[in-house]
Amino acid sequence: MLSDNNADLIACYHAVRDSPEQVLGELSRLASGHTRDGARHYYEVRNERFNPQRAALASAPTAMFHYTAALAAMFIYLNRTGYNGLFRLNSDGEFNVPAGSYLKPRICDDENVRRVAKALARPGVTIDRRKFEHVLERAGAGDFVYLDPPYAPLSKTARFTSYTAEGFDAGDQDRLRDEVVSLARRGCHVLMSNSTAPEITALYEDSKEAVAAGLRCYRIPARRAINSNKMRRGIVEEYVITNVRGR
Repeated sequence: MLSDNNADLIACYHAVRDSPEQVLGELSRLASGHTRDGARHYYEVRNERFNPQRAALASAPTAMFHYTAALAAMFIYLNRTGYNGLFRLNSDGEFNVPAGSYLKPRICDDENVRRVAKALARPGVTIDRRKFEHVLERAGAGDFVYLDPPYAPLSKTARFTSYTAEGFDAGDQDRLRDEVVSLARRGCHVLMSNSTAPEITALYEDSKEAVAAGLRCYRIPARRAINSNKMRRGIVEEYVITNVRGR
């Protein structure tokens, strides 16, 4: 099972799985437009195509959020050419990431799109939009669960919580910790990544409850390109939190 609470990501996965050649055709046209006009093309796609079409989907009287091949291609294009590959929605549900500064971004990766489509279409693979509580309640002893939540910010000036319009705040991190502890106690094999923010240290590394459940925290170096101050980009530490023991 592949699950996320970002409706756009899940809708893009569905479109890539079901219509990879149509998505690639749309991506090829977007790549050509970007080669000609760069940032001007980016803002035209973002403001005049993607956001209006996305808004029409969001207001439709249906529980499903279906991307066309064109919308999926725009989602991929904006991710590949937007500032630092961010996906961010404002409070009105509009994608508002500015254009990035890339000389030759790889927009249409035929081989990768086809490989992803094939993997997502394998028997037994499900792709759903669900909040983490509703997904994790189905996990049982012996299941492997990987969690990649929005990272807790490392500073007060790095408050990135807008992965979805409703955000992911400290209260959500608290609830997630309780679910992770429950998974470990039920005998699930758990692996989670997060930042080394003080609140995450308190929730896992300094928590007697988490340690008693068998969870251990490992600090590993990771290269990050997202920071308003480019002098602070580079190698940073992040957590890998798990109850899986190496051999």
